[in-house]
Amino acid sequence: MGISADLMRLFLAACLLGMALLAAFYIRRRELTYPEYFGWGLVILLVPLFGPFLVIYLRPGRAVRRAN
Repeated sequence: MGISADLMRLFLAACLLGMALLAAFYIRRRELTYPEYFGWGLVILLVPLFGPFLVIYLRPGRAVRRAN
């Protein structure tokens, strides 16, 4: 018994959504201007397969320092 095409599409959509959410949470912790957030957010959404990986790999902006 194999996996149906519909189930494979569902898994693919879930993985793409999960990667986009991970990238969005990553970019939220970076120090960027609003246009930069918008631009990188568009990369995450419009380049569904490689967008999230590009955002995390290219590390836009600076990391936000947290006060302890």
